[in-house]
Amino acid sequence: MARSNDEVAALFAEYADLISITGGDAFRTRTYEKAARSIGGYHADVSTLDVKGLQEIPNVGKSIAEKIVEYFRTGQVSAVEELRAKIPAGVRRLTAIPTLGPKKAMAIYEELGISSIEELADAIHEERLRDLKGFGPKTEENILHGIALLQSSGDRVLIDAAMDVAEDVLAQLSKVTGCRRCAYAGSLRRGRETIGDIDILAAAEDSEPLMRAFTELPATSEVIAHGTTKTSIRTTKGLAVDLRVVPPDSWGAALQYFTGSKAHNIRTRERAVHQGLKLSEYGLFDVESGEKIVSETEEDVYARLGLPWIPPTLREDRGEIEAGLRDELPELVQESDIRGDLHTHTDLTDGLAPLEEMVAAAAERGYAYYAITDHAPNLYMQRMTDERMLAQRMRVRELDEEYGRRGKRGGMRLLHGVELNIDPDGGVDWPDDFLADFDICVASVHSHFNQGHDAMTQRFVRACENPYINIIGHPTTRIIGKRPGVDADLDALFAACARTGTALEINSHPDRLDLNDEHILRAKRYGVKFAIDSDAHSTLHLAHLRYGVGTAQRGWLTKDDVINTWPLTRLRRFLRKGRAG
Repeated sequence: MARSNDEVAALFAEYADLISITGGDAFRTRTYEKAARSIGGYHADVSTLDVKGLQEIPNVGKSIAEKIVEYFRTGQVSAVEELRAKIPAGVRRLTAIPTLGPKKAMAIYEELGISSIEELADAIHEERLRDLKGFGPKTEENILHGIALLQSSGDRVLIDAAMDVAEDVLAQLSKVTGCRRCAYAGSLRRGRETIGDIDILAAAEDSEPLMRAFTELPATSEVIAHGTTKTSIRTTKGLAVDLRVVPPDSWGAALQYFTGSKAHNIRTRERAVHQGLKLSEYGLFDVESGEKIVSETEEDVYARLGLPWIPPTLREDRGEIEAGLRDELPELVQESDIRGDLHTHTDLTDGLAPLEEMVAAAAERGYAYYAITDHAPNLYMQRMTDERMLAQRMRVRELDEEYGRRGKRGGMRLLHGVELNIDPDGGVDWPDDFLADFDICVASVHSHFNQGHDAMTQRFVRACENPYINIIGHPTTRIIGKRPGVDADLDALFAACARTGTALEINSHPDRLDLNDEHILRAKRYGVKFAIDSDAHSTLHLAHLRYGVGTAQRGWLTKDDVINTWPLTRLRRFLRKGRAG
């Protein structure tokens, strides 16, 4: 995704908030929210388009298109600046709290004069918000949770934003004369969901050309430190990036060292010490003689320590050393193992691309099967009806005939599905006789996120017990750094999934990654099966699957744990969920 698209999407999302804060028209707010989503998922770089070209983007009319052109011409949008000027900075600071809406932020500022997150936390602890209309203990609890989310995220960014920067840097540095090898390391290589500093490692005999090129990258806004072995910059997006250059024969040891995690590295260094060795970023050395024993590849380093090579996504000191010593490391699921995507959307509901474009993009990825799962009617803003869904099914069947004949081994088969809404009582949008004709049903919580612990748990369990629900979508409903997960007994959910033959989704969208790695590890112990899905709302989003696979690897999953690595015949048996016929 072009970063200019992200800039404009963020600007219009802010503008929507500003309209809401100032009591503007709700329809206008929604218009800019929808435009922000469309721009963020659009395939072309919006900075290269004129007004006419911009109007081809769904939900972008002439007025919005003109604002985009203005932004790239002047660096700002006058309408946004006018609203910013009307709203006190204190209110805008408060709206950064994920669980605090703009109207409540304005009320807190106007009624109590609170203009900072610290003042707000103090006021909650002193119970001063309870005198305000619409505020109570539950609201206070939610706001405190939002403050904790904000503070825990700090300067960290989502994995896709970090990956965009890292891959740009690698592409530039790999062209520098003398660069023998170049890779990203650190938490990004380990597939963590959020990233602080980006670690780049390069191998060269002479570091100076690489360091100079690094400081001169187009994205560099500030050189923090410049040395012969390490240089640090800050990008125009505010991300800190560190480049370390090592001799080519130290590559393996350096890659192992700078990948981490810290806890994993402590364990490997302890093994070295017990063998009379010293492990550093330059190699594995004999303590007595100082002789370098191995350093050129990670495999060599691990082998000399008596271990198999350990995949980076497992290096968190969560039993990987012990599993390696027992020769019991899992053969982790790979993106190449994925045979199809089981949760995607089109412009029939809240997607950005027509059915035909989504199917064509899936075929380009080489999938054996692909599911279309637009939203059901209880998500009221999607305006779904029985007739619209049945009409889509007919078109899916036509495309299935067409794509099923293409290529080898039957081409790509299409599954017509739906993303159902799990209602507060655990029911879903349609009765059994209507659900029976879908190939696959994903069911997700989209509302009533603050339901109590027992009610939310029962809500999930009842959904699992529905014989037509195959996958629980984005199970905790969290949005990283913005919305906490629901309060439910996840172990009860995991047990229900295992008992009923319901898969749990690993939603690959970078702001969800839901289930996360720790939940996957727990669920796997119950014998649950998983689906790694993109939840794509545009053709670009299909590529997010890489992040879901990384999360699955961090949860120690093999391809047998993941239903969309299976052949279609085995998948179809699973989707029958024990039903007769």
